[in-house]
Amino acid sequence: MNGTNIVAVVGRLTRDAEMKYTGAGMAIASCAVAVNTSRKDAQGNWTDEANFFDVTIFGKTAENLKPYLVKGKQIAVTGHLKQDRWEKDGQKFSKVSIVADTVELLGGDRHSTEAAPQAMQQSNYAQQYQQQQQAPVQQEFPEDIPFGDTSF
Repeated sequence: MNGTNIVAVVGRLTRDAEMKYTGAGMAIASCAVAVNTSRKDAQGNWTDEANFFDVTIFGKTAENLKPYLVKGKQIAVTGHLKQDRWEKDGQKFSKVSIVADTVELLGGDRHSTEAAPQAMQQSNYAQQYQQQQQAPVQQEFPEDIPFGDTSF
């Protein structure tokens, strides 16, 4: 039985994205996002808490967004969690990161006024949806659609 693994975060980049390439030539961009949240402490006072998440972006999306993924840039990421496990010197380690399906550039950073693409999708679902939306729409309904008894 498969579970559901979906995550969405909105935050600011803590460092510039780093680009690498696989042996097959696929681009991989790595960055980290800080997400600030507020919560009440035991005394009822609001405190701010920062959470940091590593994000991995693959393929053309990584290549296209690399110039815009700079420290301080606000982004929205949707994707899924991936857990990496390894052993070193007999000690086990684990790390959870976000693999991006979509990345949306939100606010401007403090350094750049350059226009950037607003959203990049990893999956083909968004492209298929856009193609369906651009297809000609049938304006008339066929006469043979049965609506059944409409008297109430």
